[in-house]
Amino acid sequence: MGAEELIRLGFSQELVVIIISALPVLELRGALPVAINLFHFPWHYAFFLAVIGNLLPVPFLLLLLDSLSKALSRIKLFESMFNKLFEHARRRGKIIERYERIGLTLFVAIPLPITGAWTGSIAAVLFGLKFKYAFLSILLGILIAGGIVTTLCLLGWIGAAIAGVALSALAVISLWRS
Repeated sequence: MGAEELIRLGFSQELVVIIISALPVLELRGALPVAINLFHFPWHYAFFLAVIGNLLPVPFLLLLLDSLSKALSRIKLFESMFNKLFEHARRRGKIIERYERIGLTLFVAIPLPITGAWTGSIAAVLFGLKFKYAFLSILLGILIAGGIVTTLCLLGWIGAAIAGVALSALAVISLWRS
């Protein structure tokens, strides 16, 4: 379901931005281009909405994920799902494991798919970071990622080209390492 469909269902543009920003994978990386380039919100308003939306699931994930995963892992389907999710977070979270709070901030700040607040929250739970430190690190990472994505959105096609080159370079480096 796209942004236009949510608008047709009666959701306000602001709520659409918050919803997109709260979704795993998309997060504010998906919400800011919609807010700035599709809805033509001023950058500071778009940034505010996206940060709020991206931050919404974080306390719930940090506080409830461990208990929820243990309870649901008793069911085979969920056990497999949680095992894959946690293994992915462990693989991606080496920087968090090594540098803890600073690593978590950097991990969330990198505006790439699967490096945002959702995966950062999962990794924080896996590595046993205290709620206060994890929440503040994720918040700082969200603010940095929001600044990067907002800047790229404001640059228009030049920002898209920069993002494309950066993603391509990261893909080549990743393939080269393996």
